[in-house]
Amino acid sequence: MLFKDKTDTAIFLVQGSAIEPYEVSFLKHGNNLNAYCSCPAGMNGQHCKHIFGILEVSSKGVVSDNIDQVKAVAGWRHGTDVEEALFTLKGWELKMAKLKKEDFQPKDVAKAMRE
Repeated sequence: MLFKDKTDTAIFLVQGSAIEPYEVSFLKHGNNLNAYCSCPAGMNGQHCKHIFGILEVSSKGVVSDNIDQVKAVAGWRHGTDVEEALFTLKGWELKMAKLKKEDFQPKDVAKAMRE
């Protein structure tokens, strides 16, 4: 396939819970960013902490010799739908954290029904 725009790729080895490190790969072409991970969650198309870690500029667990590329790859998300999705996710995480801080428990409902 011929690409009109520049295509960037990066592959990291990230040590997870398995004996062998997982392979985390990124492909950026124009405004499109794809990421794949060989961990069980990544292989099933679910939330993968290895991908998200790199996109959030974390080199935790990276055992490949290209650890210096983490920051550059994290920058690839700018201007993509991935950036928008991460922004939305962060918003929901903040809302969930705020809700968790509210100290209303099921026992409070039971108490209110007894009064």
